[in-house]
Amino acid sequence: MAKVKFTAGRVTDFQCEQGKRQSFLWDTAAPGLGLRATVTFDSKEKDRSRGKSYIFQAKLNGQAMRITIGAPATWTIDQAQAEARRLKVIIDNGQDPRQVKADGLEAKQAARNAKQAERNAMQTLQVRESVTLGDLWPEYVADRAPQWSDLHHKDHLRIIQAGGVQRTRSPKLTEPGPLASLAGVRLVDLTMERIEAWAKLEAKKRPTRARLALRLLKACLFWCAAHPVYAGISKANAAQSKKARESLGKSKVKNDVLQREQVAAWFAVVRQIANPVISAYLQCLLLTGARREELATLKWEDIDFQWNSLKLNDKVEDFRMVPMTPYVAHLLAALPRRSEWAFSSPTAASGRLTEPSIAHRKACAVAGLDVSLHGLRRSFASLCEWTETPAGIAAQIQGHAPQGVREQNYIRRPLDLLRMWHVKIEAWILEQAGVSFMPMEPGLRAVK
Repeated sequence: MAKVKFTAGRVTDFQCEQGKRQSFLWDTAAPGLGLRATVTFDSKEKDRSRGKSYIFQAKLNGQAMRITIGAPATWTIDQAQAEARRLKVIIDNGQDPRQVKADGLEAKQAARNAKQAERNAMQTLQVRESVTLGDLWPEYVADRAPQWSDLHHKDHLRIIQAGGVQRTRSPKLTEPGPLASLAGVRLVDLTMERIEAWAKLEAKKRPTRARLALRLLKACLFWCAAHPVYAGISKANAAQSKKARESLGKSKVKNDVLQREQVAAWFAVVRQIANPVISAYLQCLLLTGARREELATLKWEDIDFQWNSLKLNDKVEDFRMVPMTPYVAHLLAALPRRSEWAFSSPTAASGRLTEPSIAHRKACAVAGLDVSLHGLRRSFASLCEWTETPAGIAAQIQGHAPQGVREQNYIRRPLDLLRMWHVKIEAWILEQAGVSFMPMEPGLRAVK
């Protein structure tokens, strides 16, 4: 092997020997340092490209190794010689320079990972120190809203609203929600003691809404506990305080229900409501015993006039089929078909009836009655007792979960059996209301 003292001229003039693909020139100053010149031919062995690079060659444990240092264009002679001497020292110490390089890269990567972990920890700490309940609530609602009903979604929005917004149908401004006072509290500060103090204040003003707020807050904190960002910041059990529940008290059993002797007065004022959609909706609500949103979200495609059945969204199951009794069919057939919704509303953003309770309260006030929309559902269940309808029949029509082993595992009632009893229930209620109704063929007609 030719050995010379590397100079700039010799390095520049060195070329691969004719007929060879690579040639070497070795340095006398730095043991193991060489200059390699290569020739690469194309597929036709005509055109070729030339290249040069500094290399280091030595033996480790009797095995020859060759390491590329770099091209003369980027490495000066002094730098190449210094690198060759460094590699020689490593080999003399019994180490493999390639492994040393790999270990160095691994150490650098580990250092970068440690710095990234430190930055992530700092970001988490910043979130911990700054995020409030009001900040994360919209994110929580957006994530969970697809699994909620419209009413449940609205509850989440109202429960934390800041208030002070002009109402649509009233000169009064909206009031702050029960959780509005906690919206600015940092998540890390939302402790059990803080919630207990909040519960004492809310219990004096609106315990019913505060009980709902506490349940919604508890679900939100459980969601935070499983969130990749908020986990470890919030205290999942902060809203499970026994003292907070005691401060807010227990919900009282609602007793708003239509008695048999009140049915006539209720029908008289409800049938006089100027909006025919609301009037029909309220009557159907009583005669079906359905939940308010189950009936409000009824679509025309869910109504089968041929087989007299309704498909209602159900909170226990995905949906349930209930009979469509003659008077209910008459009310539905008379409704205007303005959209996909049976109980449509051209003024509502959703296109369907959303707030029938205002008209209902006004009608009840005229009749001297005090019954809510859900009270109509209780009224259906109570009035069924007068017709001696089996409890399981009424429960299935209303969408209550089956009670008892027989109901859960053995009894499977067809729609015709439900219809037989449901028609009797409707006829008895209409009789008490003084509403004369006679189904006509092929259509239906109400006789006032």
